[in-house]
Amino acid sequence: MRRADRLFQIIQFLRTRRVTTAQWLAERLEVSERTIYRDIKDLILSGVNIEGEAGIGYVVRKGFDLPPLMFSEDEITALTLGARLVESWADASLATAAQSALSKIETVLPDNIKSSLGNTLLFSPFTRITPEISITMAEVRLAADNRRKISLQYSDAKGNSSDRIIWPLGMFFWGSVWTIGAWCELRDGFRVFRLDRIDTLCVLDENYPQEKGKSLQDLIDNEKCRD
Repeated sequence: MRRADRLFQIIQFLRTRRVTTAQWLAERLEVSERTIYRDIKDLILSGVNIEGEAGIGYVVRKGFDLPPLMFSEDEITALTLGARLVESWADASLATAAQSALSKIETVLPDNIKSSLGNTLLFSPFTRITPEISITMAEVRLAADNRRKISLQYSDAKGNSSDRIIWPLGMFFWGSVWTIGAWCELRDGFRVFRLDRIDTLCVLDENYPQEKGKSLQDLIDNEKCRD
């Protein structure tokens, strides 16, 4: 890890933790405690408002703002690839947001790594979802964010159709299809629905409750939730 990256990581850790010891930082960043003490001293001399002392721990005063964003080339590659994948596999709103985020990042990057945004050799060159699925995805995301029930007509793998009322808990991407993880009122249990098998969908005005045993984490922990 470059020293600049390590200094950035130290600030991030100090900002998100109450008290952080040099030993903890050294173990996390895989360097010696002596190196951490030297880094802390240099950060203080550079104007970072760090309080504390050796053997007790360090904190950053509230209100401290980081300098302009610093990213490694690998981080830039990851961000660019992520944005390209979102453009190919997510709804139009998310695709626009991904590009907007990259543009904001580009404005604060140092010139020596700004070119990395355009030089990333990893692509997702084609749009992989239909306009219909894109619209469905946007509706499901909004419903899940607001804990709104969804009424849908769904066809299973055999072509059998059924009407469902579901509680959308999260969306999952499986490399070629998107699915909704949900609590199904008809089955009284967790089910997973493929977006490309939804015939009709309507977001209802009714909110679903937050009940024990019916959360997103409960769904993830459940091994038999496919429909």
